Amino acid sequence: MAETRPLYLGPRLRRLRRELGLTQQTMADDLAISASYVALIERNQRPVTADMLLRLARTYRLDVAELAGDEGEDYARRLTVALRDPIFADIDLPALEVADLATSFPGISEALLRLHQAYTREQHALAEQRSAGPGADDSDPAREAQRFLAAHRNYFHTLDTGAEELAAEIERAGGAVAWLGAKGVRVRFLPPDVLVNSLRRFDRHNQQLLIADTLDAASRAFQVATHIAHTALRSQIKQIVREDMSALRSTQAMLLRALAGYAASAIVMPYTRFARAVEQRGYDIDALCGVFGASFEQVAHRLTTLGRPGDERVGFFFIRVDEAGNVSKRLDGAGFPFAAHGGGCPLWNVHQVFRRPGEIATQWLELPGGERFFSIARTVRGGSGSRFGAPQVLRAVALACAAEHADKLVYARGAVPVTAPATPIGVTCRLCQRGDCVARAVPPIGRDVLADDYRRTLQPYAFDES
Repeated sequence: MAETRPLYLGPRLRRLRRELGLTQQTMADDLAISASYVALIERNQRPVTADMLLRLARTYRLDVAELAGDEGEDYARRLTVALRDPIFADIDLPALEVADLATSFPGISEALLRLHQAYTREQHALAEQRSAGPGADDSDPAREAQRFLAAHRNYFHTLDTGAEELAAEIERAGGAVAWLGAKGVRVRFLPPDVLVNSLRRFDRHNQQLLIADTLDAASRAFQVATHIAHTALRSQIKQIVREDMSALRSTQAMLLRALAGYAASAIVMPYTRFARAVEQRGYDIDALCGVFGASFEQVAHRLTTLGRPGDERVGFFFIRVDEAGNVSKRLDGAGFPFAAHGGGCPLWNVHQVFRRPGEIATQWLELPGGERFFSIARTVRGGSGSRFGAPQVLRAVALACAAEHADKLVYARGAVPVTAPATPIGVTCRLCQRGDCVARAVPPIGRDVLADDYRRTLQPYAFDES
């Protein structure tokens, strides 16, 4: 016969009482028990009987299953995740002790979880402050715009649906140039020097859209779509920007630019068609480039925006870096830990693809907390177009998705995410507590560095484990 365990609901009952705005005496009167008995239950000094459980459900019209759910299991799961933090790596934490703590002391469990969450938030804030450097302005427009996009998981429904409707209208008109022509705007492709070193310029007086003729077909199409986004979808873009009333003017300008690029991608690669093609092609970026006449970076960027409710696809994090390691674009479509600081770890092969330009490199990644991801990286070229002597810049872009979704990608088919050998990386050195990393640039926050007058370790730093 299965053993019946007493049911303790102290913290849950206290939370329920406070949510209902009741005192212990009022709840006691409702349940026809004494206030002291309510206090004992809330302190987990008395179990909740089946009769009391039914009385609670009937009195406050609650679901018995929800009330009687095993809160201890939830606390044990959350504590187990928190205790994977490498800062606890040298402490023996048996699973049975964690389960006992979660079951017998839910209040202490909640306190520990809150403390760890606060610690994690402060770590990220301090790392961000230090990475900005001394005297850096906290109100960095690019960083603020990035936070805004990440808060929306890089998906804007009104903008995406509006762009999809516009794309259908453009297709019926015979293409973007013909659609603009019907609106009285002529599109011309001219040398960059005629455009005064611009890639795109709109001549309002003559109602002409001027595009640099040195751009490839994908870039030309994207610049035309960007102009259409700035005009036909201007009100939708402005409405989204107005959500952040505290944004500085420079931040608003950055958001306008980012959202126009988002809308341009949605025009070139309409959501429904693109999502269907993504599934059919197994997220093969090169194949998608051919289908939609877009560049590798444009498709990779668009893959981070597939978060339409009810029609979501694999969520990706996107990053673009130059050969010096500077991050020029960071987009988060899935709420990944990389969102605020990710991209600085030299063990991530996004920094190594410069050795073999144009080739796709794949990699399994594992963060210090045990989270696993699959990454695709490749170099891309940017600049003023294909002409002799034109300034060019070589960058690397990478996409990362959760390991459990990697089997949907042609790049990882046949691999088993759980057993695939993964590279241990960190979000950034300041937040990575791995003590055995030979690639570390700076010590992590919160660790004391040991002197090396008697011993020099293989790693750049040795840490006090006391």
